[in-house]
Amino acid sequence: MTKINVSSEIGQLKRVIVHRPDEGIERISPKRAEELLFDDIVYLPQMQDEHDIFTSVLKAFLGEENVLETQQLIFEALENDQDGRAEIIDMIIDFEELPLSFKDKLTAMPNVQLAEVMITGYDEENDHILFDPIPNFIFTRDIAITVNDHVIITKAAKTARARENFLTRFIFWCHPIFEELKKNNRIINLNYKEQFPPSKKGESVSIEGGDVMIINEDYLLVGCSERTNQHAVHSLRDILFEKGVVKNVVQVNIPNDRSCMHIDTIFTQIDKDYVAAFKPIVIDGMSSNVEVHKVNGTSKFYNSVKEFFLNEINPNMKFVLSGKGESPYQEREQWTDGCNLVSIKPGVALTYDRNTKTSEAFEEAGFQVIHANVLLEKFKSGELKPSDVERTIITLPSNELSRARGGSHCMTCPIERS
Repeated sequence: MTKINVSSEIGQLKRVIVHRPDEGIERISPKRAEELLFDDIVYLPQMQDEHDIFTSVLKAFLGEENVLETQQLIFEALENDQDGRAEIIDMIIDFEELPLSFKDKLTAMPNVQLAEVMITGYDEENDHILFDPIPNFIFTRDIAITVNDHVIITKAAKTARARENFLTRFIFWCHPIFEELKKNNRIINLNYKEQFPPSKKGESVSIEGGDVMIINEDYLLVGCSERTNQHAVHSLRDILFEKGVVKNVVQVNIPNDRSCMHIDTIFTQIDKDYVAAFKPIVIDGMSSNVEVHKVNGTSKFYNSVKEFFLNEINPNMKFVLSGKGESPYQEREQWTDGCNLVSIKPGVALTYDRNTKTSEAFEEAGFQVIHANVLLEKFKSGELKPSDVERTIITLPSNELSRARGGSHCMTCPIERS
């Protein structure tokens, strides 16, 4: 049986889904960047090189077979499920408003080609742009979240991410890795309107994975933000309590602002006693508060994320501050994801090399800071083994990746931790 289970943000990472920046990103023009939710025009070859270093580090720690690429998963799902293949083609043709004649073209494509076309929107063989790219697909955190032994398929707030959602549903429904989940009713699909209808005021469910963090098997944090609404938080809370998945759903209210679109842009846990954090919101509680919904129907309120962590999770929790908590560095480095780290195991996490003040803060907190290229060379030479790495922040080249507005936490969808 394939194990799918995540019960913390810091346990040993064993399997993860990623997406290498694809050729669709090269088709983003300045005029359409905002519509496609991409902040900048990036240089794709360098962005891919940087992402390759990121995945090389993951593969060194997890094993190459445990770093799963979305395009390969889509291909394998197409190979595995012919009915699902026909359905995803119909969904995309309908959503992208393609002529019905395109159905025959897509149906006739080999699965390798079809997997690529569904992501990039570009039929390279016939030099034909079929539909828009989905540049945010590199942020696989947003597509789905594993919460204990369940998977939640999210529903993005913006139309530009709808095809990502179709592809995610296809992967989790049709790929053999997830057959056990489907069989045992452990997939929660927030797109299923019969179970997750709009609110009485007509507000649809919208929730993205960057707003969801499992701190331990009893506590799930969900941000109420620019991309995730309260109706979604409450809808998810109710189904999780009904199914007995967690005991507490923690609503973290943050400003409805692009600079902090998800909670993982303002804090991420990196060790048992350490959280990387943006001081104005997490420590000072500016325009922010926390409500803990408990399975027994009661609630608790806290004036800041820090207050919540110290009172509910760990009284010894320490906060490593973006930009050392000093302006203007904290704002600059929060913008380039200084608080957005993914932990490979407790105390070992990945971040961007451009956030130098934040790196100093990590060193002052007792962490070693090492560049990914240096670390990979040490692994290659045999000077160091991944199992030897402790209390270390690994910095990634980030000239192009950081311009996409998402860090290492955003670029990972963990499906197994120990």
